Amino acid sequence: MGMFESREGLINQDRFEQAKKKVIGTDRQRLGIGTLSEKTVHAVLKNYYEPDEDKQEIPIENFVADIYSQGEIIEIQTRQFNKMRDKLKCFLSLYPVTIVYPIPREKWLIWIDEESGEASPKRKSPAKGNPYLAFIELYRIKMFLKDPNLRLKIVLLDMEEYRLLNGWSRDKKKGSTRFDRIPTQLVEEVDITCLQDYLQFVPWELAESFTSKDFAKAAHIPVSLARTVLNILNYVGVVKQVGKAGNSFLYQTVW
Repeated sequence: MGMFESREGLINQDRFEQAKKKVIGTDRQRLGIGTLSEKTVHAVLKNYYEPDEDKQEIPIENFVADIYSQGEIIEIQTRQFNKMRDKLKCFLSLYPVTIVYPIPREKWLIWIDEESGEASPKRKSPAKGNPYLAFIELYRIKMFLKDPNLRLKIVLLDMEEYRLLNGWSRDKKKGSTRFDRIPTQLVEEVDITCLQDYLQFVPWELAESFTSKDFAKAAHIPVSLARTVLNILNYVGVVKQVGKAGNSFLYQTVW
């Protein structure tokens, strides 16, 4: 994704390996995957961004912050941003808050037989993640996106995903339960620290006026996702609607 300001140089791979080792350590391997109550991606990222356990799981008002350090809060949210609304309302009135959202860039699937506990050989998923997928979750906290205390960190990870063979289809894969995800590599971080940072999501090759279809083509994402992205970009003031072309809205970049 060439348009994003790459932060690969700022990624501390040694620290990431240490966080992985701490969470997926020997005890965990011995006891089996998913023995901890906290899911692995969440736990590894929490220890990556704040290795000091005294600054983790800090009670603030009626909530618990994943990380509280030097007057700032970091929340690691792997999905369902709508569940954070009450917490965000409280935290943003007190401190700067960074939401860390992990997205699998490349994923290897491993299927677990519930009865035997046997795991299948890992297979690479054809799906590839990108930072635009974060907008599905951002839409759920749209009302907070203009808050000057809110920052976002989209983290692309390579990971292994363990799923239980308990779905409704004949091969038991459709409708199956995701058991755990194990991060293998931290690939990229995309930061949004102010509203202007949303500009990095607008492909530079777009014409002056463009539709959601044009945007989807330039960003290599489905049109349905492009509509969600443009809804947010319009809300935060990076693009604006300037008319229509047939049944489609026309947009222009503001900055």
